Amino acid sequence: MNSPEETQVVVTDIQMPFISMVVFMVKWALAAIPAFLILAGLFLLVLSLFSQ
Repeated sequence: MNSPEETQVVVTDIQMPFISMVVFMVKWALAAIPAFLILAGLFLLVLSLFSQ
């Protein structure tokens, strides 16, 4: 089976209004909180398994 030819793309500019970028970054920060809590819980679980 023939593989498709590789195409390289270089992004040089992104047009995004400032307010939209701020909203996106706030949503990103809020989404990081539960992700951090899940990772911290997994870390504590692994830590408790190895501490016995």
